[in-house]
Amino acid sequence: MDLKFGNSRKFVSISIPSKSDSVSPHIKSVDDIRVLGINLSKFQKPVQFFICVAGVFVFYLIYGYLQELIFSVEGFKPFGWYLTLVQFGFYSAFGLVELQMTQDKRRRIPAKTYMIIAFLTVGTMGLSNTSLGYLNYPTQVIFKCCKLIPVMIGGIFIQGKRYNMADVAAALCMSVGLIWFTLADSTVAPNFNLTGVFLISLALCADAVIGNVQEKAMKHHNGSNSEMVLYSYSIGFVYILFGLVLTSGLGSAVAFCSKNPFQTYGYAFFFSLTGYFGISFVLALIKIFGALIAVTVTTGRKAMTIVLSFLFFAKPFTFQYIWSALLVVLGIFLNVYSKNMDKIKFSQIFSLLKKGTDGKTWTFSQTV
Repeated sequence: MDLKFGNSRKFVSISIPSKSDSVSPHIKSVDDIRVLGINLSKFQKPVQFFICVAGVFVFYLIYGYLQELIFSVEGFKPFGWYLTLVQFGFYSAFGLVELQMTQDKRRRIPAKTYMIIAFLTVGTMGLSNTSLGYLNYPTQVIFKCCKLIPVMIGGIFIQGKRYNMADVAAALCMSVGLIWFTLADSTVAPNFNLTGVFLISLALCADAVIGNVQEKAMKHHNGSNSEMVLYSYSIGFVYILFGLVLTSGLGSAVAFCSKNPFQTYGYAFFFSLTGYFGISFVLALIKIFGALIAVTVTTGRKAMTIVLSFLFFAKPFTFQYIWSALLVVLGIFLNVYSKNMDKIKFSQIFSLLKKGTDGKTWTFSQTV
């Protein structure tokens, strides 16, 4: 009789697969693909893809337009760090609102880790914004496409990594394309300044580090995107505020923006809002369709941003921009191809154990 009871217990304790298992192999729950209140799990894959791509293009094209529009305001170019301060303030507010809408509001990642992440985030976004005071917007976008270069250099010298021929070819294409694009910019742009190249290069180095730090923290402590946004950007806000006060750069920036509130604070609000919404669709695209599709979409978005920049804002043009940009795009796809080939080999060996993405955590501040 006990034996029968034990058998019955075995059958009673059968676990039923959750609803999310039938949605996508890349996500853990239905909530993971809810974007701006839209439950993407209710739609078929082609509709999900269309919604994500439309969100990425619409919000990030507006984001890029507003960023360049702010720096086209006469006299604003010296205040890139103040724009970053305002942007961090808005992101902190957005993160707080999103965190309040979740059930678990606990901080899981240690404060010391957030202090490091905030410092790197300040370097990435602050230097990137400030570089626009010295560079054309298309040049900045081209540089932001080439994060692979500092990542590979750091991997070789710090971790002793070795890269395959596709990665090396990708880095060479990006390097040649960057040099060619920068030389073209220096010959036709009347206000070209090597300071901008130095600033955006430092921003890329910080961005290459921050992804690894964020991914490790999110995996180890199981933190959420909204938590990461709230604490990293709020701490970063304090860093920038302290720096502006020490350098006496706060008073002049506040005085200038108070004279042009709509063209500064108004643009900055929509600039921050569209960036926050845009990354939500990028994360959904990664979770549902994988990094390869996401990189392809965001690369197309960056190309469209450069085209619209030349259409909406008067600036000199040369065909060297086109050829050098194509070299950079070729480098991006060589890098993506290399990573995808590794995943295909991995999935062939462990096809019965794993499906979909390799379980990476994708965070808010991924550069797109």
